[in-house]
Amino acid sequence: MKHLVLVDGHHLMYRAYWAIPRTLKTRAGEQSNTSFGMASMLMAILAKEEPDSLVICFDEGDKTFRHEEHDAYKDGRAETPDDFYVQIPRVMELMEAFNFPVVSDPQYEADDFLASYAIEGSDRGMRVTIVTGDKDAFQLASENIRIAIPHKGYNQAEYLGPDEVYEKLGVTPDQVAAFKGLSGDSSDNLKGVNGIGPKTASSLIQEFGSLKEIYNHLDDIRPALREKLELDKEQAFFCERMAELVCDIDLPISMEDISLSNLDPNPLLNFFTELEFTLLSKRFLTFLESDYGRDHFQTDTVSLPTSSSESAPKSEAQLSLFE
Repeated sequence: MKHLVLVDGHHLMYRAYWAIPRTLKTRAGEQSNTSFGMASMLMAILAKEEPDSLVICFDEGDKTFRHEEHDAYKDGRAETPDDFYVQIPRVMELMEAFNFPVVSDPQYEADDFLASYAIEGSDRGMRVTIVTGDKDAFQLASENIRIAIPHKGYNQAEYLGPDEVYEKLGVTPDQVAAFKGLSGDSSDNLKGVNGIGPKTASSLIQEFGSLKEIYNHLDDIRPALREKLELDKEQAFFCERMAELVCDIDLPISMEDISLSNLDPNPLLNFFTELEFTLLSKRFLTFLESDYGRDHFQTDTVSLPTSSSESAPKSEAQLSLFE
């Protein structure tokens, strides 16, 4: 069974930015912690998942169709420091150096592309792994689709299928949007039903099956809880709709064009040399000697960077555990 790996690019960027000390810079003073962490995790994903096909999905616009319906969507999130945003062009250069397919669109979120590619891959009989920390993706878990939440770089990834989603939230994957309709989602500034938390939300959904059936059986619910549901009915269904992922986007890159094969390793090695990632260069050269590396990269064309034999700068050597 072919393996399709889908990566939430923004999630990895944020993880990299906060996990790697912002003091990591080149000798010329360019801050490089986000690129270093991103590259490290992507290499770990390649080594651990051994994908046949791969797509990196990014958010592109500030005003998706969800923002058009809800002006305050995602308002209230902590401001990301400016030194994160100035590193994004380097991250995009990193994607080009890896030669990974990248998709984004102003109208949609990365999650919608993850969903659309995951469903298409599953329908084609592929095994699908979605690398993200966003709970919205939990609604995609199925027999063929699993969610991988990175921990410790990617060495201790947490894998969720339908059973694990139920254990974590108390609902099935197809009930996740309804769960958010009731309990809300602070990360997206969706309030849900005032006074209903995750435990009550999962209990109601377990009993009645869906948000629609909960409201069809209000008379069977104790008065205090019924009053809360009645008061925020419109908000509950609105939040459920905001949480539902779009699974039928026309794929901007075809399934045939996202396969990984015959990749040139030299652009990535040159990128590592430019940013003085000596540690990552050594890791990548070792990776190329693996069976997967030889099968998917042009290992006979490797041109060793002139700095690959140098010892890693002290600031980078301290990051060796982030692999």
